[in-house]
Amino acid sequence: MADSIALVIGTRGSPLALAQAHETQRRLGAAHGFAPEQLPLQLIKTTGDTIQDRALSEAGGKGLFTKELDIALLEGSIDLAVHSAKDLPTVLPEGIVIAGYLPREDVRDVFISRRAKSLRDLPEGAVVGTASLRRQAEVRRLRPDLKVVLLRGNVETRLAKLDRGEVDATLLAMAGLRRLGLTDHVTAILDTDDFLPAVGQGAIAIAARAGDERVLQMLRLILDAQTGYALAAERAFLTVLDGSCRTPIAGHARLVGGELEIRGLVLRPDGSDALEVIRRGAPADAAALGHEAGLDLRSRMPAGFLDT
Repeated sequence: MADSIALVIGTRGSPLALAQAHETQRRLGAAHGFAPEQLPLQLIKTTGDTIQDRALSEAGGKGLFTKELDIALLEGSIDLAVHSAKDLPTVLPEGIVIAGYLPREDVRDVFISRRAKSLRDLPEGAVVGTASLRRQAEVRRLRPDLKVVLLRGNVETRLAKLDRGEVDATLLAMAGLRRLGLTDHVTAILDTDDFLPAVGQGAIAIAARAGDERVLQMLRLILDAQTGYALAAERAFLTVLDGSCRTPIAGHARLVGGELEIRGLVLRPDGSDALEVIRRGAPADAAALGHEAGLDLRSRMPAGFLDT
């Protein structure tokens, strides 16, 4: 086995981002016989990591977590970038492609509180903290009597704020908690029938330079086809709706009995109304299914639907 570096993996420096990068590193090492030192991690601080005082929707949206990694890829200082799939913008910079996805984790959101056993059990007027406009809208849809406030920071920071009593409850992704070994904090798991997740939730996406066949070929051994179909549908759905951090959109695709099913949801920011769609078809038609689902919702959305 050669001692030289095989691939440089770019990642943000948060605990969750590092957990995802290490998972990618382990899978690549196992697939190709590389030692960890042959697959070094390069930590890159993104604009999104530095903004803690306001919602990302007010600062520019999803690209805030990818811009600096994109630059590093295009400049050649890293060979691939590991992302939470739900952080990726719908349109990537020219020269960068999504190589694929690792096998998907649990897609569900979880409820965490020291005051109640479930979202429905919170007392009237209780404070729920979350940075996600989708989660804010879905909470308000189910419990319009609750007060929903901005809660920024990484997973550990949000849990610490909950423990200090700054909020009565928060919502996080089960996938992130599993990757961090923090599932003991979970109070209740939210069923996707009641609380549809974000597009891409639970999936680790790997970006690379377009046309870099050496890297793309090496990655193919660790990528998951089923997750690829699901994300192709979900991202096509999001693209039609021009989805960003400024839009309360949820979407989840999965294989059911050989067919791909996508469920989509768009909500008024105050949760007072929502439009839903379901499409089913062949996995090979994933992107078309997502596109059709998005067009369906867009055609039914009245003017001003997304206004606060």
